[in-house]
Amino acid sequence: MKKIFIYVLAVLSIIVFCGLSYASSGGGHETSMMDWVWRFVNFGILVAVLVIFLGKPMKEYFKQRTELIERSIKEASDAKAAAEKALKEVEDKLTLKEQEIDKIMDAAKRTGEADRDRMISDGEKMSEKIREQARVNIDQELKNAREQLKADAAMLSLEIAEKKIKDKISKDDQIKILEESLKKIEGQNG
Repeated sequence: MKKIFIYVLAVLSIIVFCGLSYASSGGGHETSMMDWVWRFVNFGILVAVLVIFLGKPMKEYFKQRTELIERSIKEASDAKAAAEKALKEVEDKLTLKEQEIDKIMDAAKRTGEADRDRMISDGEKMSEKIREQARVNIDQELKNAREQLKADAAMLSLEIAEKKIKDKISKDDQIKILEESLKKIEGQNG
């Protein structure tokens, strides 16, 4: 950078001196052919000095600048390729995730339907068992009620029979039956 500054300063100095020499040449309005030749020579010297002093630094500067731009373009191209690759990977992963989500949803739906069907089946089986148990309980209750009715009827019949017998049997008949019962009991024990 310092070197370029020195070259630029040298070129500007040359330009200033050329301008001063031209201004000191008389300023007349007549221009001869020699004036034009000196102008071209002066310009040629200026270009030669610029090329000599600034040629190599400018060439180096433009070379570095070109390399920097090429490197930047290559890095940008590489970054773009990497970004496109990453985008493709993300899109592929997203597609796979969507497929996995669809599979999970389908599996959950099938599982839910199977659970629903199983629960309905289990409910029907349970309902049938409850009905059967209710039938058994009802039959048992009817049987118990019939037996109770029979027992109550037998008891009532005994009471009625006892009452009728009491009404028909006299005191003497009762003593006679009691004595016969005692003899039977003594004969069985003895």
